[in-house]
Amino acid sequence: MNESRDNNIMASVFEAAMLVCFGLSWPFNAHAAWKARTAVGTSWLFLLLISVGYLFGIAAKFIGGTINWVLIVYFLDLGLILLNWAIYFRNRHLDRIAAKRRASVK
Repeated sequence: MNESRDNNIMASVFEAAMLVCFGLSWPFNAHAAWKARTAVGTSWLFLLLISVGYLFGIAAKFIGGTINWVLIVYFLDLGLILLNWAIYFRNRHLDRIAAKRRASVK
């Protein structure tokens, strides 16, 4: 019985480590996108698939009854991806403004 509990703890540690590795990339991506000031080269489909993946992971924790501290990491990662979404929409807005300026100059 104790071995099963130890295995569950290790599985949670590895799951959290995976989420931390993914999550660490989002601030770098957000910073680069913020500085770029354009949505060109940003894939909304990629952001959508990652977002849905995190939501499925959260749902799996609830459905599987494995609600533990790892759920916090899921929500932190989801928050970081939401930040990337916000920057994406900001950059799309900036792209539209730039396109209008270019069109008015012609």
